[in-house]
Amino acid sequence: MKVVIAKKSYVFVLVLMIIVGSLLAIRFDNTGTFAQVYFGNNPKLYPIYRVDTDEKKVAITFDAAWGADKTEQIMDVLDEYNVKATFFLVGFWMEKYPEMTKLIYERGFEVGSHSYNHPDMTKLDSTQINQELSSTNDKIKELTGQAPTLFRPPYGAYDNKLIEELDKLNMTGIQWDVDTLDWKGYTPSQVIQRVNNGVQCGSIILCHNNADHVVENTRLILTTLLNKGYSFVKVSELVKDVKEVKIGVGYTK
Repeated sequence: MKVVIAKKSYVFVLVLMIIVGSLLAIRFDNTGTFAQVYFGNNPKLYPIYRVDTDEKKVAITFDAAWGADKTEQIMDVLDEYNVKATFFLVGFWMEKYPEMTKLIYERGFEVGSHSYNHPDMTKLDSTQINQELSSTNDKIKELTGQAPTLFRPPYGAYDNKLIEELDKLNMTGIQWDVDTLDWKGYTPSQVIQRVNNGVQCGSIILCHNNADHVVENTRLILTTLLNKGYSFVKVSELVKDVKEVKIGVGYTK
């Protein structure tokens, strides 16, 4: 397909490019992994959705906000396949299930923050955001002995205020690029279809610890992707060399 621009449009296009170029800049660090989009002097900051890598490694993650009766079974399946996952825990969940929180950590799985009260973080001011982050970090450290470095925003909602507060706490915002939608009660065949359609090198897979079929889903995801040559790593290992998000390579939606 050809795109044809009439000669009279050349000047208009040239002027438009100059204007946009003066307003928009993408700045990379010398590793090629850092990028911010600037409109004028205002940067748009992003969490990490996926890591740009040629290695066939992915991370499987579980958000925990309601219920815990399937969590130990999930860990049993993960151990069976020698896979270490990352669990993003909500503060009030940890209050209700402190022993399960400890068990997740003691069995070698990674614990990240998912806020204390599961709010839409974009509706909070900076002080409220900091309180959500700090109180959850304190609870995780109280129960595991180690403060988290990863944060997943509830509902995937974020803005510059959140990213800036995370930076102050030396934390990294983590999203996902493969959403199983397991909370809708999808069957394992529906879930694996979504995973197969979306997974690629560096993917972060989103699951929920109390979804209807999460134990069966987990087994099928691990079996399928391991058979395809993928390996599973904790999120912190997946993102360890990423300074910031890279625009235009699948990190952002």
